[in-house]
Amino acid sequence: MKLKTKLNGETFQFRDINDVLAKANEPKSGDRLQGIAANNETERVAAKIVLANLTIEDLVENPTIPYEQDEVTRVNIDGLNRPVYNKMKSMTIGDLREWILDYHTTGDDLTRASRAFTGEVVAAVAKIMGSMDLVYGASKIHRTTRCNTEIGQPGTLSYRCQTNSTTDNPETILLGIMEGVSYGSGDACLGINPVEDNVDSTRRIADALYEFIRKNDIPTQITVLSHITTQIDAIKKGAPLSMIFQSIAGNQLTNDNFGVNKELIYEGYKAAYEHGISSGPNLLYFETGQGSEVSVGCDCGVDEMTLEARTYGFARYFNPFMVNNVSGFIGPETIYDGKEMIRANLEDHFMGKLIGLPMGMAPCFTNHTSITMDDQQMATMLLAMAGANYYMGVPLGDDVMLAYQDTSFHDDAALRDLTNRKPAPEFHQWMIKKGLMDENGRLTDLAGDGSIFLK
Repeated sequence: MKLKTKLNGETFQFRDINDVLAKANEPKSGDRLQGIAANNETERVAAKIVLANLTIEDLVENPTIPYEQDEVTRVNIDGLNRPVYNKMKSMTIGDLREWILDYHTTGDDLTRASRAFTGEVVAAVAKIMGSMDLVYGASKIHRTTRCNTEIGQPGTLSYRCQTNSTTDNPETILLGIMEGVSYGSGDACLGINPVEDNVDSTRRIADALYEFIRKNDIPTQITVLSHITTQIDAIKKGAPLSMIFQSIAGNQLTNDNFGVNKELIYEGYKAAYEHGISSGPNLLYFETGQGSEVSVGCDCGVDEMTLEARTYGFARYFNPFMVNNVSGFIGPETIYDGKEMIRANLEDHFMGKLIGLPMGMAPCFTNHTSITMDDQQMATMLLAMAGANYYMGVPLGDDVMLAYQDTSFHDDAALRDLTNRKPAPEFHQWMIKKGLMDENGRLTDLAGDGSIFLK
């Protein structure tokens, strides 16, 4: 492996692949906090040149955290399809970029190739791409999954209706759900973050959501985002959950911090398979985002973008229904401003799709950053061009429980209108039946009036 190059009369020698990957990254505050970012733009470009000349095999055979030490590394590498990998392993990262962007390379080609890539590979190719490359490359790939309903079909755009309550009050949650679904939000799922992480609270919220969708015959999924161990207990005791949720990260140390591992996640899948209210086959929901490893002090000296890509290699093993990216959620110590947030979201969406995941996106920000609503909306529109499977639907775009800003119900409707896309087919037919949407996906005058569910 050649880890040296000469640029503008100066020689740049990089210590190892971790050093090249970190310094080739576009500016991120989490990398600066770790002290691993490029010192200047010339060093960043030099790192990109070195990275472009490495092969897929170089990055697979030299993972950022050794195979023997880290479960996430093992799942990434063990998840490779060896015939596909052997066919592509000699390709340089620069050639891989050209092939992905080639007009003749189709989404089916990229889907077949995805099993040749670990997280380090998809991070490497994304690091030498511009914003338009990330949008164009991702737009070719469609990943369809099924729980109760099917999301990700071309021409559709779905939403998770997230109406959290500061007191876990089912009545408050349902009033928000009524408004959200009347706008067409909720075809990905009705998903609530509980304040109290216990079986009783999880069960109480799930029961209220289930009674609502049963009474109104709504084709969707139910999830309550307590810890995976709580959800497993709750579903075994009869909580009507459609799928199991868990936040995951890009190395074993952080997953240990989250209290999860491969075995526990498989146990969650098995619980949903045996006790849940959905037929599947996709029964898991993961949440990810750049910077989570830095925020808990478990980054192992690896840059936050590469760690995020390794997370996707871990998620791929479980064939999830949804993967939701929330880069921007943590705060300025990992994503400093709007420019960093937009770039991180485009990278994450592209990397997740390239490795084979059904990517939903939540361009978002907390109130102590310099990121603005304009930044968040620009990221949302770019990701819609790139073909994101789904977004959040939060009342007024302001989550009162988690204290952050995300896409609103009205944003959901506007995005579908802008991109001429419809809800998931089953949900679309339900909206037509309720008089909320027409055959062409246009909302009727009834849309936004949640009181129709009280009559």
